[in-house]
Amino acid sequence: MNALVALCHFCELHGPRTLFCTEALHPPSPDPSSQAGAPAPGDRDRDGDGDREGEGLTMRANSSATQRGEMCEGCRSLPASHPGFVSIDDETGIRFLSHQHPRQPQLFSVVRQACVRSLSCEVCPGREGPIFFGDEQHGFVFSHTFFIKDSLARGFQRWYSIVMVAMDRIYLINSWPFLLRHLRLTIQSLQSTALKVFDSEQGVCPQRAVRMNSVFSPAVFPHQRSGNAARSLTSLTQHPSLWASLHSSFSWLLKACGSRLTEKLLEGAPTEDTLVLIERQTEQEEEMSCWEGAEGGGAKSQRHQSESGMGHDFLCEDATLCDLPGLKFRSLRHLRQVLGAADFRQLAWHVLMGNQVIWRGADPGLIQSAFTVLKSLLPVGCVRSVPYSAQYEEAYKCNFLGLSPDVLIPAHVSSSEFSVLVDVVLDRSSQTSAGGEDDVGSVYQFSLSSANTQPTDRGPTLLNKLEVALSNENLSVDVVSHCLLCLKEEWMNKVKVLFKFSKVDGRGREDTQKVLALLGATGPSEEDNVRLLKYWMTGLSKTYKSHLMTAVRGGERSPSQ
Repeated sequence: MNALVALCHFCELHGPRTLFCTEALHPPSPDPSSQAGAPAPGDRDRDGDGDREGEGLTMRANSSATQRGEMCEGCRSLPASHPGFVSIDDETGIRFLSHQHPRQPQLFSVVRQACVRSLSCEVCPGREGPIFFGDEQHGFVFSHTFFIKDSLARGFQRWYSIVMVAMDRIYLINSWPFLLRHLRLTIQSLQSTALKVFDSEQGVCPQRAVRMNSVFSPAVFPHQRSGNAARSLTSLTQHPSLWASLHSSFSWLLKACGSRLTEKLLEGAPTEDTLVLIERQTEQEEEMSCWEGAEGGGAKSQRHQSESGMGHDFLCEDATLCDLPGLKFRSLRHLRQVLGAADFRQLAWHVLMGNQVIWRGADPGLIQSAFTVLKSLLPVGCVRSVPYSAQYEEAYKCNFLGLSPDVLIPAHVSSSEFSVLVDVVLDRSSQTSAGGEDDVGSVYQFSLSSANTQPTDRGPTLLNKLEVALSNENLSVDVVSHCLLCLKEEWMNKVKVLFKFSKVDGRGREDTQKVLALLGATGPSEEDNVRLLKYWMTGLSKTYKSHLMTAVRGGERSPSQ
């Protein structure tokens, strides 16, 4: 990540000062004109000169400040002769360097300005907490200010801040929840360590009583504290390897923050599934940040994670399908072979219509694998899943529900035509073999039941085409998956047209019928096609809906203007 992290301190004598700075140095790009494996002439010399220049900058800054009397114990982290700390990422070749000041002269003024602003004017209410500021010229800054207990300081505390400076505003804003979560861990560690030192010093010599009984004079106030107007952070925390620990923490933060968000080359506009996944990830990070900052967030956070897991499990289940223990369904074709063509069609019909699909059995891994392959029939925005539960959950919470064998289905659900139940029962007449995945049908019996009386053999058109692909043994599983992906994209485009026409433009029933005919949604399977299109509308991303509404409002204003 092209950024740097700095620890800043507000000195009582000299004002804002930079204490410690960690920056990432990327390896030089290979020169195509130079020979492979041979460094370009002068590269090693330039690199060495750069390191010496950075060390010289720090030494000059420290020495000049000392000569002017502007450097005290609280303003200094490492001595000028200290070489600093270096960590190298073996995977990328990036070097993480830490010293009191940046090694590059052009960054010195940038960090200096960020330090001054973070400890003077750019603060949040209460003077503790995160804030964002900056501009294109001097960079953008994520700053988190905090206090450290000190028995000899004014008000018994000193003011510090940790700042991250970067030129990419969007990247820094998107990293806000991540940075806030991990910087708070570092800050809490410093505060708790300093609090122990503070309590021990107060136990030996309570400073509040000493100050109350002494004559106060602003001119001699620093001398009344035995000359310790500015104590170093090492003295406040009694941490022997404080700066090495901060170097490790800041280096990891730069590496992790740079790798958590990656750019992908997309062939065309992002799909609706991609947009929905991005929105869910953003909402999840914001919710985690809010719950962590709330009072009593520990118990609430655990309860909230269990509730929000119903909506976010889609993000991780596909990746863990291969890791599920025991027997499992590998694909839609495998599921169709085990259930049989008739039961599979009925089950897939319920999935595409948006009805609640309930699996009840004693093998959570098998049920989860069934949900994973069935979810591929739907857009991501239409999926709400509870993989396995000890109690029934209503349909508005989830359309995929896994239950333990002893859970009773409520009467209003079992008699509803908008749900389907699959009971998974162990076949005791057969013996479990060591064959593994292919023996699901011989180990378990599957019983499918539903109160639906509507025929499922007419449509929708998407299911008819999918069954043709699944029944063709000449097509591999990967080819069928790509066929399904193309079918989903085709019908999602039809959903967008219908949404724009009926919901945004507000056209009547007769015009809507003409559009359905134009989209190829009419015919014998028209009823099922219309139900599918209306259900899939609920899976459209918020980004797409807001874009349509903005475009329509802009079009309405333009004629009057």
